[in-house]
Amino acid sequence: MSPALEKDVILKRVNGIQAELAELKKLGARPFEEFKNGVGFRLAQFHLYRALEGVFNIGSHILSRIPGGQATQYREIGLKLGEHGIVDREFAEKKLVLMGRYRNRLAHFYAEITAEEIYEILQDHLGDFETFLGAVKALLKDPGQHNLTVE
Repeated sequence: MSPALEKDVILKRVNGIQAELAELKKLGARPFEEFKNGVGFRLAQFHLYRALEGVFNIGSHILSRIPGGQATQYREIGLKLGEHGIVDREFAEKKLVLMGRYRNRLAHFYAEITAEEIYEILQDHLGDFETFLGAVKALLKDPGQHNLTVE
């Protein structure tokens, strides 16, 4: 039997992602010129990075409980979550893989990131986090459908 999912650990990260999303939504509500010229752009990078870290920390935790599920790269975490049915496979391939790439971009190529691209993420892509969180909540509600348990 695989080790149980640690519900408290996952829920702390879920709550953390939700807090980051709340901040990102506030920043995205600002007019672009204010966002670009004020602290919004820099704050958004920080909150986005933390939200993405939360996604992949949760994903890694879940996969570590699935035989053969371990993954070491963000892209691989996304794909394996789809392969194991934790998230929709198409969502994993089209969204989680890109989220993993963007996390790496924020971490390693931050000097190349533009206010325009961050603002576009705030306007058009925060729902991807909600999709992921919905899948995690569904897993916690019924872990048995994936042969998992929760402690």
